[in-house]
Amino acid sequence: MNHHNDNKVLDFITDVIETMTVLWWQFFDWLAVKSWTYLMVTALLSLIIGGMLGLGGPVFLLIIVSIIVKSLAGGKRRAEIAATAAATRADVEALERRVLEAEMAALQAQIEPHFLFNTLALIGQLIETSPAEASKVHQHLITYLRSALPQMRDKGNGKLGQQMEMCRAYLNIMQARMQERLTYQIELPSELEFLPFPSMMIQTLVENSIKHGLEPKTTGGHICITAKKLDNHLLVEVRDNGMGFNMHADDGLGLSNIRERLKVLYAGKAQLIIEAPQSGGAVVGIQLPLDGKQ
Repeated sequence: MNHHNDNKVLDFITDVIETMTVLWWQFFDWLAVKSWTYLMVTALLSLIIGGMLGLGGPVFLLIIVSIIVKSLAGGKRRAEIAATAAATRADVEALERRVLEAEMAALQAQIEPHFLFNTLALIGQLIETSPAEASKVHQHLITYLRSALPQMRDKGNGKLGQQMEMCRAYLNIMQARMQERLTYQIELPSELEFLPFPSMMIQTLVENSIKHGLEPKTTGGHICITAKKLDNHLLVEVRDNGMGFNMHADDGLGLSNIRERLKVLYAGKAQLIIEAPQSGGAVVGIQLPLDGKQ
C-alpha cells in the first residue's frame, strides 16, 4: 500500500514539474515579445495590486527576475520566435504553391484533351473540304503544343513570349473553327518577351473571352491582347467586343484559379482586374510586379 501511495506522490510531483516547465516557457516567450514599456506598466500595476493583497515581496522578486531574464536572453528568444514564425510561413507558402500547381495540372488535364480532340476533329473535316486549310490548322496545333508542353514540364513557369505564342496558335485554330466571326491582334513589345509569366493564365482569359463573349454573339467579334509596363508593374490585358461581362456573377473556375495562383505566387502584390466598358465587351487584365519573385 505504501509503495502504491509513493507512486501516486511521485506522479503528482512529476505532473507539477511538467506543468511548471510549460508555464515557465510560456512566460519566457511572453517576456521576449513584449516591449519594455509594456513590461514597466505591467510591473507597476502588479506592484500596486500585490501591495493591496499583501504580496508585495513576491511580486517585486518576480519583477526583478523578469527584468534579468529579458535583459540576458529576451532578444535571442524573440529572434528565435520570429525565425520559427518565418519558417512556418515559408512552409505554408511552399505547400500552397504545390497545391496550386497540382490544381493547375488537373485543370490542364481536363482542358487539353477536349481542345485536342476538337482540333483533330476539325482537321479531319477540313481534309475532306479544304486540304490546304487542314494543313494550316495542323501547323498551328504543332506550334501550340511546342509552346504548351515545355511549360507543363516546368511546373507552370514560363516567359511572356511563350504565353503569347501559345495564345496566337490557339486563336489561329479557333479562327479556323469560327471563320470570319473571330479576328484578333497581339501587341507585345520585344523588350517584354523574356519576362517571367505564369503559364496558362493569358490563355484562360482568351478562352473565357471566346466562350462567354464572342461565341454567343451572332456576329462574333474581335480580341486584342496587349502587354505593357506601368511603372514597376507588367500589365497584360485581354479585351473583346463581345457580349460583355456580368460584374455580379461569380468568377468561374478559370478566373478563380488565376486569383488564387496570383495570391500565392506574388504574396498579394499581383491582381486580376476585370472591367466592363460602357462601349460594351470586356477587359480582363493581369498585373504583376516587375520586381516580384514568382
